[in-house]
This record gives sequence, C-alpha cells and structure tokens, in this order.
Amino acid sequence: MKTPSSHCPECEGRSLFRTTTASGGGYGPVLLPGLGRLMRTAEFTVVVCADCGLTRFYASADARSQLGGARRWQRCQA
Repeated sequence: MKTPSSHCPECEGRSLFRTTTASGGGYGPVLLPGLGRLMRTAEFTVVVCADCGLTRFYASADARSQLGGARRWQRCQA
C-alpha cells in the first residue's frame, strides 16, 4: 500500500486517521469487483483528514496484484 503522508494533501492538516474495511458486500455495491478471494471481498485502507474531511481509499496489495488478469478491469489508455 502506498503509505499516506503525515499531512493532508488538501489542507496540510496533520490529523489523519486510518482503518481497514471490506470493499463491499451485504446490501451495498462491491467497489473492487473480481479482486477479492473466494467468499471474501477485497479490502481498502481508508484515510480521513479530521481537519477538512478529505477521504482517500487505497486498495490492498492483494487486490492490486490481481488487476492485470481480472476480466472486469481494463487498463486506461492515455
């Protein structure tokens, strides 16, 4: 995972908090379709700035490693 810096890129605040959560399931959409494991959705690390509210989602290394062969994901062309 790309490590969040010690300050917010939006407001330069230093009150960043993070947690890990599933990328979906239950009644909501799966936000990283096809990148989880059997019976388990992929995970995000979520970082929130307590000063301005900027929220960033980082896909887990396991999910990112599957992007090249995942049928539901296409590489963006420049």
